Amino acid sequence: MALAQLSPLASASAGDDNQDQTKDTGTAAQANFHLVESHQPSASSAVSSLVPQKCYNGGHPDAKNVLLRIGNGGAGQSGLVGAFADAFIQAMVESKFVAEPFKVEWYLGDTTQSLSYLAAGYIDVALTYNAAAEKAAVKSGDAVERELVFLDHFYLVGPKCNPAKLCEKNDTVSDMFNKLVTCGNADTVVPPDPSVRPPTRFLSRFDKSATNIKESELFIKIGQQVPWALAYSSWYHQYPRFPLQALQAAAVLSEYTLTDKGTWLSSPKDVTDSDKLKIYKEGTDPSSTDGSSLSSDDDDGAILLNPCSALLGQPEKALSKEVAKKFMEWLVDLEGGQKVVVNFKKNGEVLYTPAVKSQ
Repeated sequence: MALAQLSPLASASAGDDNQDQTKDTGTAAQANFHLVESHQPSASSAVSSLVPQKCYNGGHPDAKNVLLRIGNGGAGQSGLVGAFADAFIQAMVESKFVAEPFKVEWYLGDTTQSLSYLAAGYIDVALTYNAAAEKAAVKSGDAVERELVFLDHFYLVGPKCNPAKLCEKNDTVSDMFNKLVTCGNADTVVPPDPSVRPPTRFLSRFDKSATNIKESELFIKIGQQVPWALAYSSWYHQYPRFPLQALQAAAVLSEYTLTDKGTWLSSPKDVTDSDKLKIYKEGTDPSSTDGSSLSSDDDDGAILLNPCSALLGQPEKALSKEVAKKFMEWLVDLEGGQKVVVNFKKNGEVLYTPAVKSQ
C-alpha cells in the first residue's frame, strides 16, 4: 500500500469531545482500516445507545442476565478483559456467590471515554490508565474505589530504516522525542528522496486516550513547540483510532508511534514484523508496585510504564452492586484476577505484570 493512500488527519481537534472517531480524510483509509465504532451514549437514552463490544458467559451458554459491565480499551482488544470476565463468572458460580450463571459485557473505550461511561452509570467498573484522572474521579464521587490491577508497558516503535536515527543504546526517551521533532521539521523543509528513505513522521492517536496523554507529556517535557499547536507540524500524523488500528497504520506508513506491549503482542505478525517496525524504547517493571517507583523523571523504564487501575462506580448505578464489589476484590486476589494476569499470554509471551506479587 502506498504511503499516499493514507492521509493524516490534519484537521482533527483535541478540544472537540464529540469528534467522530471513525472519520478520516482519506477514503483509502476507510477501505483498508476497520475500526469498531465507538458508540457515544446520549443523555436521554443512556443504556440503549451504548453497545457492548463483546459479551462473555464464562462457558455457560445458558447464562441469561448481565450482572457486570466493564469499560476498557487496549486490554479488551488483547483479550485480557475477556479472560477476566470468564474466570470471574466461573469463580462466582463455583463458589455459589450467585444462584445461576451470568454474563459480563465489555464496552470499548479509551481511558477518557471509560471514565465518562462510569460517571454516567453506563458501566460498573472502568479499567483505566491515568492516575490523575482516576484520582479526580474518586474525589468527585464518580468512582468509590480504585485498585491497581496490572502493569502494561509503553513501547516507542518506528520503522526499521529509522529515519530519525534513534539510538537504543545511548538515547533517553527525551533524546528520542527531541530527534523526532528535529528530524520531522527538517524533513518537512527538505523532503527526503522516497527511494532512499521515508520522511520522519509520528503517528498520534490524538484521542485523549492514556497513550495520547503520555505521548503529549513526552513532547511537552522536551521543551520544544508541541507539534499539535499552531503552526501545526505536518509530520505529526493525527490518527484517532484504537490501539490495534493505530499500530497497523504506523506499520503501513513507516511512522513512529507510541503503543503498548499488550497491543504489540496482540497484533498480527505482518504488523510487528522486524522488516517494518522496531521497538526503540520500552517500559520496564519497577522493583515494587507500591506506587513509590511507578514514575520517575530520570528512569526511562518507569517513564514508559502504563499502570492499569480498576475503578468502581457508584453502587446505586450498578446492575448488581454485590457482583461489582466482588469483582473489585477478585481482581486483586492472588488466586483470582492476579492469577489471570500471570497466565495471560499471546504468542507464548506474558503481556502484563501483576500488581500483587506472591510472597
